[in-house]
Amino acid sequence: MLPFNTIEEAATFLGRNLTVAETLWFNYSAKKSDYYLYCHNILFLFLIFSVVPLPLVLVEMMRSLGFDKYKIQPKVSLSLSEMFQCYKDVMRMFVLVVGPLQLVSYPSIKMIRIRTGLPLPSLWEIVAQLTVYFMIEDYTNYWIHRFLHGKWGYEKIHRVHHEYTAPIGFAAPYAHWLEVLILGIPSFLGPAIAPGHMITFWLWIALRQIEAIETHSGYDFPWTPTRFIPFYGGADYHDYHHYVGGQSQSNFASVFTYCDYIYGTDKGYRYHKKVLKKLKEGSKIDGAQNGGSYYYPTQDLKSE
Repeated sequence: MLPFNTIEEAATFLGRNLTVAETLWFNYSAKKSDYYLYCHNILFLFLIFSVVPLPLVLVEMMRSLGFDKYKIQPKVSLSLSEMFQCYKDVMRMFVLVVGPLQLVSYPSIKMIRIRTGLPLPSLWEIVAQLTVYFMIEDYTNYWIHRFLHGKWGYEKIHRVHHEYTAPIGFAAPYAHWLEVLILGIPSFLGPAIAPGHMITFWLWIALRQIEAIETHSGYDFPWTPTRFIPFYGGADYHDYHHYVGGQSQSNFASVFTYCDYIYGTDKGYRYHKKVLKKLKEGSKIDGAQNGGSYYYPTQDLKSE
């Protein structure tokens, strides 16, 4: 709740007129408690998990219209009922674990001093903090993910997430309840180290979930803007990790590729891509000679 009753009081405190964004924020948040503002995350997560994967569902249903060429594992096809079942499983986890966790974790937000007042952060501040959050989450998530691929971690916890060997958007948060809790730690570390405004925190939670949905989409679209992000893994990169499955010791990173490169855990993926390139070149030659079709054998390789 803002400590001002009027915009004039807020302007006097700042020593300047409020910006348009600050005026909107004042009108919306002035009489709302910080706890109420924090709990917006529950609504945002519900909307993201429910709405963002829907275009991918439509694409899956319309693969025959030309989208099949973008499918990373083209031999795998899920029905509408199977995708809806995944959504129901995710929503059950949301209601039983994620939502309650959000409701009771507010003291930690106060402890690290996520602020809700004025002034609002500049665009540069928001971008800088989000970059730090993504880097910290990615590095921490990398090591937790590697641990979960150990014998005990995989059999007891992480195998649930790998039930989808060809991931779909709805399956991004599909996991064992304990994994959901554990992976909340990397997401919290960035804001704890570099605390900012509640708006930045909202954006962080939203963008991280949207990125996870894109990474688990199962489609490698050439027009996705994330292709322009340096060291970004993307759907093709993470899809390989799911395809190889439990024995995978490759592509652990959640967002970027630098950890896998530094620690040598992208060798299986790089070998896989090298073999695919040779097969694609060979299939083009055979196709030209024999009138055959282009062959992309993503599902036929499990090289590590």
